Amino acid sequence: MLKILLPTIMLLPTALLSPQKSLWTNTTTYSLLIATISLHWLLPTYYPHKNLTQWTSIDQISSPLLVLSCWLLPLMILASQNHLQHEPPVRKRIFITTLTTVQPLLLLAFSATELMLFYIMFEATLIPTLILITRWGSQPERLSAGIYLLFYTLISSLPLLVTILYLHTHIGTLHLTMLKLSHPTLTTSWTDFLLSLALLMAFMVKAPLYGLHLWLPKAHVEAPIAGSMLLAALLLKLGGYGIMRLTILINPLSPHLHYSFLTLALWGALMTSSICLRQTDLKSLIAYSSVSHMGLVIAASILQTHWSFSGAMILMISHGLTSSMLFCLANSTYERTHSRTLLLTRGLQPLLPLMATWWLLANLTNMALPPTTNLMAELTIMTALFNWSALTIILTGTATLLTASYTLFMLLTTQRGVLPTHITSLQNSSTREHLLMILHITPLLLLILKPEMISGMPL
Repeated sequence: MLKILLPTIMLLPTALLSPQKSLWTNTTTYSLLIATISLHWLLPTYYPHKNLTQWTSIDQISSPLLVLSCWLLPLMILASQNHLQHEPPVRKRIFITTLTTVQPLLLLAFSATELMLFYIMFEATLIPTLILITRWGSQPERLSAGIYLLFYTLISSLPLLVTILYLHTHIGTLHLTMLKLSHPTLTTSWTDFLLSLALLMAFMVKAPLYGLHLWLPKAHVEAPIAGSMLLAALLLKLGGYGIMRLTILINPLSPHLHYSFLTLALWGALMTSSICLRQTDLKSLIAYSSVSHMGLVIAASILQTHWSFSGAMILMISHGLTSSMLFCLANSTYERTHSRTLLLTRGLQPLLPLMATWWLLANLTNMALPPTTNLMAELTIMTALFNWSALTIILTGTATLLTASYTLFMLLTTQRGVLPTHITSLQNSSTREHLLMILHITPLLLLILKPEMISGMPL
């Protein structure tokens, strides 16, 4: 664990002390090195907790998410080069340090064995994201977006802190390995029902559940590209991961909790998909689509069966890469046309033909076409849900249909059609952008060859 954490922390002095000319090169290559070293966590293991130190351990659920968070740092640095080129060098350094501080916090959050450490890291990732959104966002509305993000997360996670302290006084320990051995403390009484609701609520807001998702489109639209990638690919996964970790403590889940959250998540997947069909803003369309995907993850991880857990795990990883790639593509058109409105950025295929290829690939993975892990995940989740109750097939089926339709709508409006008259000339797409897309799409296409690496199942 430390062989990744210490180099990541040493990225901070690298960003602050690198000579101006080689700042981007140094930080990108260094973080790519860390990402390649972290790939060894994906090796299958028979031990439930390997690399066990006092406070961190890696098992099948956390290792794919850890590798994903290491993998996305170089991509975020690559993506933000263009919009930072006119900033003074000091600001560039501060930006890169803000990005790199998120990574150790995320690594600790995903691998913590102790609930208190997990809570602290869960909350600490909020601070750099807030700085990114409120300082480097592109419009004055970024302040209200930051306030939404802050208060939604804080109000939902204070009850979580209270519950964790209550568990500590009753059990005497907060180590996850010990908690699995002790009897489930939260019974079916009324107070314990409230406590288990408090346990789940913080992660439901983070994941976001439909109805608690209002901060997400705001934050995504106002954030700079690195902030969007960070939110979509990693911070939403904290919610799903927390649900998967802590539902073990609430055993069995009270049916009141069970049914309400499942219904909300599936209904939300349906509703947000239909909201996507009416969006005019490209970034908020992608943000709403990630709400609908995470709805499936929430529904699956509440079911607590083997199939649904592995489906949720695969969907979290593949959605992280897909939505991050879509945000990069949206950003590359935004940097050229300075507009996120779908009507003003249509018909770009004849101008940027290779970019249109990336658009096609990203959209096909988003709507879960066969050779991708997204399809495998959605099928696993739908089978698990159908096995639980046959009626869910109506909701999940309609949601899939709507997902396909809004994805194709997004592809057709941005790439096909008549070029608007105000676009006379565009910059060519750069090698950096193509490299960024390649680094997003190759893991997605390669993972289907060996999906058990990310399925969260002990082999």
